[in-house]
Amino acid sequence: MVTTRAAVLVEPGRLVLEERTLEPAEDEVIVKTHLMGICGSDKTFYRGEFPEGVTLPFYLGHEAGGTVVEVGSKVREVKPGDKVMCFGWYNTFADYFKAPVQALQPVPEGLGMDLASLGEPIACAMYSGMNCGVQLGDLVVVYGAGFAGQIIAQVVKKKGAGKVVVVDVVDGKLDLARRIGADVTINAKKEDPVEKILELSSGVGADLVVEAAGTEEAMNQATAVLRRNGTLAFYSWITQPVTLQMGRWHDDGFNLVNTCLVHHTVQERYVWTPQVLRPVAQGLINIKSLLSHEFRLEEIEQAFERADQDEAAVKIVLRP
Repeated sequence: MVTTRAAVLVEPGRLVLEERTLEPAEDEVIVKTHLMGICGSDKTFYRGEFPEGVTLPFYLGHEAGGTVVEVGSKVREVKPGDKVMCFGWYNTFADYFKAPVQALQPVPEGLGMDLASLGEPIACAMYSGMNCGVQLGDLVVVYGAGFAGQIIAQVVKKKGAGKVVVVDVVDGKLDLARRIGADVTINAKKEDPVEKILELSSGVGADLVVEAAGTEEAMNQATAVLRRNGTLAFYSWITQPVTLQMGRWHDDGFNLVNTCLVHHTVQERYVWTPQVLRPVAQGLINIKSLLSHEFRLEEIEQAFERADQDEAAVKIVLRP
């Protein structure tokens, strides 16, 4: 049993730290948090945009990792002292968090704890880039230059894309994308991405589009810029109903790929995560440049205000 500070969203735009006592059930594990990250979905909830089934108060947090300190009576997969990563919503904005053992993943050999604590979002983006179907020489468009989009753009380039185009609406994020490997960046507020991409492809369209922006406009532009028989890869989580122009999906024979690792089975996640994190441990993908701001847990209100208001922030992290 441990006592912890834990973040609770009590109303849109208002977070508090409350004291909680954690005691593991027979299949649960208590983890001492090393570092935690603010996800785009956390920001969505903070703004009051909830998917069906989510109610307030809501115990926020799912990007974290740390050291096992206590295990339930039936847990055999991990023991106190093991380093683990969390894959699931278990109130990880806390000094300690509790999760079912199946929601945890061992930290791969050679991966430092700062990056391992972001293992879930890194692994998801890496999986997307490695399994989106990119082929040697492809023209690839990544919609969204957030944390995931920046990683995906690097991966598809490493896998042989002939040209990588990143689309966003924030100059700072696009500048970062160019610095770490994007060939072309487009600010959708300043120029028409559809027109620009069709120009780059001599009117044919992109071979592959990865949608990591999570907006109706981005989804429809992704549809418009994809060539016939091209691949549309889904990454982002859209929590509100949208209207999609889907005629070309059928008429032009699109290949549709769902690349969200955490929505596959636990067994698949357990197998895939070490594989997709290996290039990160090897230093092949630049993650550290994406960590834009750091706060202490007691500064969580300031951290979320920054995440909500600073469009150029890519990944904000907190330490206990």
